[in-house]
Amino acid sequence: MKPSSQNGRVVIVTGASAGIGRAIAHRFARAGDRIGLIARDESALGDVRGEIEVLGVQAEFEAVDVSDADALLAAAGRLEQRLGAIDIWINDAMETVFSRVVDITPQEYRRVTEVTYLGFVYGTMAALRSMRSRDSGCIVQIGSALAYRGIPLQAAYCGAKHAIRGFTDSLRTELIAENSNIRLTAVDLPAVNTPQFDWARAHVEHAPRPMGTPIEPEVVADAVFRAAAGTSREYWLGGATALSILANAVAPKFLDYYLARNAISGQQTRRRIAPNRRDNLDAPVTDLHRTRGRFSAESANSAALVSGQLARAGVVVAGSALLFGLGALATRSRRRG
Repeated sequence: MKPSSQNGRVVIVTGASAGIGRAIAHRFARAGDRIGLIARDESALGDVRGEIEVLGVQAEFEAVDVSDADALLAAAGRLEQRLGAIDIWINDAMETVFSRVVDITPQEYRRVTEVTYLGFVYGTMAALRSMRSRDSGCIVQIGSALAYRGIPLQAAYCGAKHAIRGFTDSLRTELIAENSNIRLTAVDLPAVNTPQFDWARAHVEHAPRPMGTPIEPEVVADAVFRAAAGTSREYWLGGATALSILANAVAPKFLDYYLARNAISGQQTRRRIAPNRRDNLDAPVTDLHRTRGRFSAESANSAALVSGQLARAGVVVAGSALLFGLGALATRSRRRG
């Protein structure tokens, strides 16, 4: 992909004030790209811009809520005026509520959906406004294994991630139909050690934690950087992601019971939630904005990035080889008999 100028590409990141988005902004900045930062918290965005400018590249920010379509589209236009035509747009902004469905309110569910799903839709629309006139660009959707396999305590988030996958697939077919050179890809993630577990609203007894062994946000950032330059429609990051997606395709009922037994306690620490715990559902929690969460001691600093198509094809080939081998053994056994 050609950059929009000799001074690097223009990369827009939503949810850029903390966690994965903040790590992604740093990763592209280290490559010399100019960065547009979008999130709600103006103070945190100013901090991220300062960190990027130390690297010697231009960074601009717009403090808007991605669930506000008009505000987001206007912010994208202002960033384009200051940075140049958009080469890469990365949708990352998210919110979640750790809660059983019977305990979450309709208003909370709507808020998660508006940010985590519609924020991606509106961000994609903003990117297309810039890219279609040039017939060039790349849109990266930060997905999840939970886009394929829902888990307890995160119905709103899982539903939003499923919706993103359907929206992205539909748009991809439209771009193919019009022979567009705009590329659309998704990077599906496992659990990641971000601050969300400290600030997400929770209707559970104990403080939330990532399920299983999380990876660090910088691992995700490097994967997204590679995916933006790749050719696959979808990438899976980490063995847990591939295992969840493939196992759900083969044995969803088994996963139903496995997750029912393990995923409720597996998403909670032993520490009880403080009664005055703040959350970011309706407003940012500025002092918690950082890249990593508090689970670094148990987080992985690497994870394999594979093409979703290749992973599926590999499973089909391996399964076919296994069936062929079993058939050959059965034939040999019959002959001997």
